[in-house]
Amino acid sequence: MAGISHVAVLGAGVIGASWTALFLASGRSVCVHDPDPDAERKVRSYIETAWPSLETLGLTKRATPDALSFADTSANAVEGADFIQENVPERLPVKHATYRDIEPVLSGNAIVSSSTSGLTLEDLQAGWKDPGRLVLGHPFNPPHLIPLVELTANDKTAADVLDRTEAFYEDIGKVTIRIRKGLPGHVANRLQAAVWREAVFMAMEGVASVEDIDKAMWAGPGLRWAAMGPTMLFHLGAGDGGLQAFCDHFRETFNGWWENLGDPRLDDEVIKQLVAGMKDQAKGRDPRELAKIRDEMLVALQAASRPYRT
Repeated sequence: MAGISHVAVLGAGVIGASWTALFLASGRSVCVHDPDPDAERKVRSYIETAWPSLETLGLTKRATPDALSFADTSANAVEGADFIQENVPERLPVKHATYRDIEPVLSGNAIVSSSTSGLTLEDLQAGWKDPGRLVLGHPFNPPHLIPLVELTANDKTAADVLDRTEAFYEDIGKVTIRIRKGLPGHVANRLQAAVWREAVFMAMEGVASVEDIDKAMWAGPGLRWAAMGPTMLFHLGAGDGGLQAFCDHFRETFNGWWENLGDPRLDDEVIKQLVAGMKDQAKGRDPRELAKIRDEMLVALQAASRPYRT
């Protein structure tokens, strides 16, 4: 199991609880710390809900959800852990304080991976005396269902840490990418932000309703993007001529679209209109019900596509 048998999870919100379920499913024991006095109940409830999906995906063959414990401090949680997934709030003082607590008690070969979505590795490293064992391992929500993990290391990272981290994540079924240059939001969130910016612009311009813009995505390019990335799909879109022929043909078309893309901002009026549009789209269903539908669809999509990924 990539040399890692015991994992600590620091921060047990939605991301931390989801990671916990996946780590347990992979056959590891997991110790969790979160200052919320109700954290244990919430995490156990999340795992109970997530476990059937993990079973459907075939990720629980060597696992039990009972290999779970809780600690009253971060330092106690990481004792004896081979791998630590840090998910504390996205505020540097909070993350740095956590690192100061755990660094003195880490096992010799332990790796700490941060789930941060908005901070750079350099930001995080400032909280360490020796940042060599820290990497950035950003998942996509929910981590137990979405395979992607974005990895970042730099010249302050110890020589074998990135390779060991990647091997561990791949052992638990993740798909990893290596980020060569740190940018706020990493790779996938920046792609999301670019698409959503245009979706917001079109909604504000009255081009289509929020619901129809979402529908255009899931019933159109979203289906293709679930199979392959946009550049590969355009490569295939030109037949034998490939990407060169596609670019030759659509150069001016795309340049024109790019020049005309919107640049909205999430001010109060924009947010009000988006929320109203989402209320119409939800049709009375609460977020928990919609999340259940999302998760069931994610499981079905992955189960269907798995033979093509190996």
